[in-house]
Amino acid sequence: MPTVLLDTSDLAEAETALSANYSKIRINATPDGTPAAMRIERSCFGSIGVDAADYGCGFTYEMDPPEPIVVCGVVSGGLEAGPDRREATFCRPGEVYAFGAADGLGYRGRVRRGKYYHVVVDRSLLNRAAGTPSHNSEPVRLTDSTPLSPAANRHLFDCIDYLHGVAAAGYADRNQLIRSNLEQYLAAVLLAIFPSTAPQQPTRAEMRGITPVLLKRAMRFIDDNAHTDLSLADIAAAVHITPRALQYMFRKHRDCTPTEYLRRVRMHHAHRDLLIADRAEATVADIARRWGFAHPGRFAVHYREQYGQSPQVTLRTDRARLTG
Repeated sequence: MPTVLLDTSDLAEAETALSANYSKIRINATPDGTPAAMRIERSCFGSIGVDAADYGCGFTYEMDPPEPIVVCGVVSGGLEAGPDRREATFCRPGEVYAFGAADGLGYRGRVRRGKYYHVVVDRSLLNRAAGTPSHNSEPVRLTDSTPLSPAANRHLFDCIDYLHGVAAAGYADRNQLIRSNLEQYLAAVLLAIFPSTAPQQPTRAEMRGITPVLLKRAMRFIDDNAHTDLSLADIAAAVHITPRALQYMFRKHRDCTPTEYLRRVRMHHAHRDLLIADRAEATVADIARRWGFAHPGRFAVHYREQYGQSPQVTLRTDRARLTG
């Protein structure tokens, strides 16, 4: 169940709650509005909080630099935001803005009455998604608060909307594979959507030693450990290469990413479970979640692409053929 972070018409109480959950902030009602109900509900998976905010009044704000990345998606209303001493950006419904991309700078602007998503992301997840070692002295960071293109913006907004639905359902935080998959997915999307300092290609030194034998070792490691919480860094460490080199190796020799290969392996295990499951007790959704697929509808789409039929058909008929 979502946790209520804020439910008040008092601006002072709202300021305290916003400061506690995002960053120190000072707010004031806009001249054309009067204080009204403000409510925020938080759903979580892993280290990520997905908040649904409903602001019954408009307000201006000044916010200190946030420690996490806070991605705001405008559902209705409008957001004016900009780092100190820089030109502000105005975001309309369907647009997103990342607070925390400007190192060491606070933010100021205006929020219109409306509904918003706030996604709170630990910065360390960007390092994991980029394949940067945790001991690296230069952590990966976003370098701009706005997406690279309108298409990128739409993709991120749809991603946030999807994550909100999954997180609000509650089961995501009870399943380690789903939690990890969603964290890695969101971090990878952020690095693809926003300009960042993440390295794009492996160095020559990292590419030395990449051979078909090494690829087979990586694939075998994934095959043997698909039931566990695997990250890109885990797979790379198992075969003693960097995450960037691992990604290059899979793209060159398998025409996919390591993450895509892992998904195919988990899909294969889910397929086997569907084949042998007792349809009186098992459901497609339960089997999908067991293997880290949070959304049954998306699981069904990928399953049909790989096996040519819906998982419901497999659950209903294939076991009868196997045992008949």
